[in-house]
Amino acid sequence: MQNTFAARAGRWSAQHRKTAIWGWLGFVVLALVIGNVVGFKSSTTNTYVGDSGKADKILDDGFPDKAHESVLVQAPQGLDVRDAQVRHAVAQVVAAVTGKPGVQSVESPYGTGNADHISDDRRSALVTFDVRGDDDRTSERIDPIVTAVDGVKRDNSGVFIGQFGDASANKALSQAFDDDFKKAERLSLPITLVILVAAFGALVAAGVPLVLGLSAVMATLGLAAIPSHLIPMDQSISSIILLIGMAVGVDYTLFYLRREREEKRKGAGKIEAVQTAAATSGRAVLVSGFTVMAAMAGMFLAGDKTFTSLGVGAIMVVAVAMIGSVTVVPAVLAWLGDRVDKGRIPGLHRLLNRSDGESRVWNAILGVVLKRPALSVAASVGVLLVLALPAFGMHTVLTGIDDLPRKLEVMKTYDRIQAAFPGGQIPAVVAVKAKDVTVPQVRTAIAQLEREAVATGTMNAPADVTVNRDRTVASVAIPMKGDGTDAISTRAVDALRDDVVPATIGHVPGTQAYVTGMAAGSQDWNDLMKSRAPLVFAFVLSLAFVLLLMTFRSIVIPIKAIVLNLLSVAAAYGVLVWVFQDGHLQGLLGYQSNGGIVSWLPMFLFVILFGLSMDYHVFILSRVREAVDRGIRTEDAVAQGIKATAGTVTSAAIVMVAVFGIFATLSSLDFKQMGVGLAVAILIDATIVRAVLLPATMKLLGRWNWYFPKSLRRLPTLRHGDGPLPEGAAA
Repeated sequence: MQNTFAARAGRWSAQHRKTAIWGWLGFVVLALVIGNVVGFKSSTTNTYVGDSGKADKILDDGFPDKAHESVLVQAPQGLDVRDAQVRHAVAQVVAAVTGKPGVQSVESPYGTGNADHISDDRRSALVTFDVRGDDDRTSERIDPIVTAVDGVKRDNSGVFIGQFGDASANKALSQAFDDDFKKAERLSLPITLVILVAAFGALVAAGVPLVLGLSAVMATLGLAAIPSHLIPMDQSISSIILLIGMAVGVDYTLFYLRREREEKRKGAGKIEAVQTAAATSGRAVLVSGFTVMAAMAGMFLAGDKTFTSLGVGAIMVVAVAMIGSVTVVPAVLAWLGDRVDKGRIPGLHRLLNRSDGESRVWNAILGVVLKRPALSVAASVGVLLVLALPAFGMHTVLTGIDDLPRKLEVMKTYDRIQAAFPGGQIPAVVAVKAKDVTVPQVRTAIAQLEREAVATGTMNAPADVTVNRDRTVASVAIPMKGDGTDAISTRAVDALRDDVVPATIGHVPGTQAYVTGMAAGSQDWNDLMKSRAPLVFAFVLSLAFVLLLMTFRSIVIPIKAIVLNLLSVAAAYGVLVWVFQDGHLQGLLGYQSNGGIVSWLPMFLFVILFGLSMDYHVFILSRVREAVDRGIRTEDAVAQGIKATAGTVTSAAIVMVAVFGIFATLSSLDFKQMGVGLAVAILIDATIVRAVLLPATMKLLGRWNWYFPKSLRRLPTLRHGDGPLPEGAAA
C-alpha cells in the first residue's frame, strides 16, 4: 500500500469515520454561517475597458447614481398624440411618477423643447425622468414607480402604455434570470440522480456523489462571501459554482466508488477496498484537482474583474470538492460498506455492465480501436477537424438588447420605443469633459459633432445632450441605425472615433471626448479578449504541461494531452459557430441569431473545458500508468486502464452534459451558448477523444508514451503503483 498523502488521508478517514463525517458536516454548516454573517457583496462596478471605459468613467463621475426611465404612450391606430385620450394618459403618467422617492427631471412630450419626445408619425410620445440612487437604491425605488405606471395603464385601456429604462429593465431581467437559474437548479438534481442510478444500479450509491457535490457547492457559496469583500463578485458566480461544483464533485466521488467496487469484486475487505481506492483514485483526484485549479487560474490574466471573480469561485469550489473527496468520501464508503448497494434496481447494472464491472459498449468500441489504431486516429481526427472548421470564421460580439428574451413586457415596450424612435434606446454616446461644457466653443463643437455624425449615414438626428450640475461633463447620445452589434453599428463607432470626434470636439483645447455605448463597448471588449487570449492560453497550457510532466514522468503524455484537449475545444468552438453564429437550430433552441458568439465565452470555455477534460485524462492515465508500473506492457495497460474507467468516464460525462444542457434551455442567449458549448465539448471529449483517440495514439506510440529525457529525471517521482518504473523507449 502506498503512503502518499491521499492514501494516508483515506486510511485515517476510513478508521475515524464519525469524526470525518461529522467534521465535514460541521465544516459545511460553519461555511454557511460565515456566509450569512459576512454577507455576499456582488459586483456593481464598471470594468472600464478601452476608450468606452474611459467614457463610462467620465459619465459615472459626472452623473453619479442615476437611472434614466422612459414611459411610452402610444395612440390607437388612426389617432395621434393630439387626441384628448392620449393627452389625458400622458398627464396621468406625469402625475403618477412625479413626487415618487428619487424621481427627478420629469419631462412631458408636450413641454417646451421636447419635440424629440414625439415620434415622426406623431402617434407615439415619451415621458422621461431620472431615478436617483445607486444600483441597489434604484432597484428598490423603481417598484412603486412601475406599480404607479401600471395603474395608469389599467385606467387607459384604449392607449398603449409601457415603461422601459435602466432600472425597470434591470429589475425585470434580473427577476427573469433568477427564475431561469432556479429552474436549472430544480432540474439538475433529479436529472443527475437518475443518471447516477442508471450508472450504479442502486439508489444509495447514486446518492453519495450527489451529496458530495451539493455539500461542496453549499460550503463554497458560504465561503465565497469572504473574498467578495476584496474582489466584488459577479452576480452569476453562484451559477458557475453550481455548475463546476456539481461536475467535479460527482466526478471525484465516481472515481472512488468505481475503484472501491472493483477492489471488492477482487475479494478485498471493506476497509482494504476503501484504502486502495484512496491510494489510487484519491491520488488521481488530487492531481486532477490541482490541474483543474491551475487551468481556472488562467481567468486571472483576462484583465477583467468579472473573469477574476469567476476564477476565484471556480477555484474555491474545486478545492472544496477535492478536500471533501479525500477526507469524507472514504469515511462514508467505509461506514456504508455493503449498504452502498441498497435500493438496487434489479437487472439495471447487469444490463449496462459485464460481471467484472466493465462497460459492454465501450469494451466493444475499444476492441475495434486497439485492433486498428491508425485508422481510428485518422477517422477521429478527421471528424474533429470537420467539426472545428466553422471556428475559423468565429465573430465575437457582446450580446445586446435585441438578444434579450422577448416574452418580457419590458422588452415588448422596448421594441415599440425602438420602432417609434429608431436608435434612441441604443445610441452611441460621446462623453465630453471640460472645465465648462456650456461655453460657446464647446457648445458649437457639440452641435457640429451631431451634424457630422448624421452626415455619415450611420446615425440619426436628433442627439440628446445632457449636462451635469457642475457643467463639467456633457453626455451626447446619438441614435444609431444598427442594433448595437451589427456591421452598421461598428461603422458608426469607427466614424465617430476616427473622424467625427477628432474633427469637432477634438479641436477644443482642454477638452476630453470618448465614445461609449453598446457597439463601442462590444468593440473594446473584443479587443481586450483578443489581446489577452494568447497570455491566458500560454499560462494554462504551460502550467498543465508542468503538472502532467511531474505526475506521469513523461514528456509525451503532457504534449499529447494538450493536443487532444485543444482538438476537443476547437471542435466545440466549431459547433458553437455553426449553431449560433450561422443560425442553425434556432427553432429548436428558441433563439434569434445575432451573427456572433458572445465575446466572453471563447476564453471562458477554453479555461473551463481544459480544466474539466483533465479530470478524465488524469483518471484514465492514472490507471494505465498504474498497470505499466506493475510491469504490464503498454498496449495491455491501455486496454485494462480504459476498460476499467470507461464506465466511470461515461457516467460522469453524461451527468455534465445533462446539467450543462439545461442551461441551453434558459432564456438568455449568453447562457444558451454557454450550455451548448460546455455540453458539446464534454460529449466530444468523453467519446471521440478519450474512448477513441487517446487509446489509439497510446497503442501506436507504445513505450514511447513514457519517454522522459535524462535532463528531466531529477524532477520528483510521483508513483502510481508498487511495480517498477518503466524506462522510456528512447532512454
